[in-house]
Amino acid sequence: MPDELDRRDFLKQTGALGAGVALASHAFAKANNKMNPSRVLGANDRINIGLIGCGGRGSDDARSFTRYGTENNNACQIVAVCDVYEKRKREQAEKYSAKGFSDYREVLALPDVDAVIVATPDHWHARIALDAMDHGKDVYLEKPMCHTIKEAKQLVDTVRETNRVLQVGSQTTSADQWWKAKKAIADGMIGKMIMSQGSYHRNSIEGEWNWPIDPGAGPDGKGDNYIDWKTWLGPAPSRPWDADRFFRFRKYWDYSGGIATDLFFHVVAPLNICWDKPQYPSKVMASGGKYVFTNDREVPDTYHLLAEYPEGHSLVLSSSMANSQHIPGLIRGHEGTIIMVEHGMFESSTPDITVRPELVRPPEEPGSNVRPKRGPFPDYKFGAEEIKIPVEQYDMMQAHIGNFLKCMRTREKPHLDVETAAHAQILISLSVDSYREGRVKYWDEKAWKAVDKPVKA
Repeated sequence: MPDELDRRDFLKQTGALGAGVALASHAFAKANNKMNPSRVLGANDRINIGLIGCGGRGSDDARSFTRYGTENNNACQIVAVCDVYEKRKREQAEKYSAKGFSDYREVLALPDVDAVIVATPDHWHARIALDAMDHGKDVYLEKPMCHTIKEAKQLVDTVRETNRVLQVGSQTTSADQWWKAKKAIADGMIGKMIMSQGSYHRNSIEGEWNWPIDPGAGPDGKGDNYIDWKTWLGPAPSRPWDADRFFRFRKYWDYSGGIATDLFFHVVAPLNICWDKPQYPSKVMASGGKYVFTNDREVPDTYHLLAEYPEGHSLVLSSSMANSQHIPGLIRGHEGTIIMVEHGMFESSTPDITVRPELVRPPEEPGSNVRPKRGPFPDYKFGAEEIKIPVEQYDMMQAHIGNFLKCMRTREKPHLDVETAAHAQILISLSVDSYREGRVKYWDEKAWKAVDKPVKA
């Protein structure tokens, strides 16, 4: 798609669904909004949710939203579900006594739906979210928020234009430690930031993303076994039915960025919260390979990312699907280090975070036999001892949902708003391009595109 296309052209030109039905144009959606404006939510109004994508993550999200509604005075409920797999659609519709649809646009057309959960494979995320916002719906958009760099720009622009609330579903960003770390860094406890690091390691005998395949399910299946494969492919390249691609989509570049988009989003998004402001990288490179799981997967099982930022700091990320040992998640400064997750598991809570001051030895006085003691930098006001900052403990998924629903009522920015998420998305998308192309990628923020040479300041 040419860089100069705006969002309206994007919706028009990419509108052909696999089933052969075009998406509504932006102008039509605008008119539809006037006929069916979004509901103004009162403090006690129950929020009606439509679930789009009823696979493993979508069903988990529906369960979590339902739990939140039950435990918080019926704050929300699932009223509609949608999936191209008949079995999944039926099961979720029956579970929540909800309306079931095979075409997500039918969910968007329901006037009583206030927001949608988008939990489809990654290559559908942006298109459904864009259409939902144009129909006056707020969006809980599973991570990664999109599949391409161009889609990230479309999402940022559309949130600004429509004033919809969009929360990206990396629930760890609602944990307390990132916000405590942000304050500590803003207070000057580590001095000039120079490097952040993190990891996301897992290990399984089968190899990551080799989820079970339902026998008999597919485009030729009858009843519950029917899958609308053509619609599922949507904007991805046309291919004959492949059960592995459908049930294990994260193994393939057409629908996913593998480790980068599935796992590193949970690391990069909270780091952007900790930093003084969300930041775009200036230079990104990635490496790795299929070292253990060398079957028909396309994405690597081991992956590393290195990025530099124009503000003068770098980022190092590490991951393997064949080893489960993490490295601590921390941010290094010239005068101290803040350790947010000593155990390295970014999706897990921690009882406290640690600020460890840098201790330096002053110059020795000529002729003195006494070595001066190590201490903090002369102007460091927080002392020489390690500082523990307590972290509030709570269910981060329930907090993330609560934050989204609250923002639907107040119209405030949620914890993982579209712009913060875009900074994470650009980094991981650039890293995927770097890995696949075998070269360093640079980011031109003004032009909003990847380039192959450093951008002059």
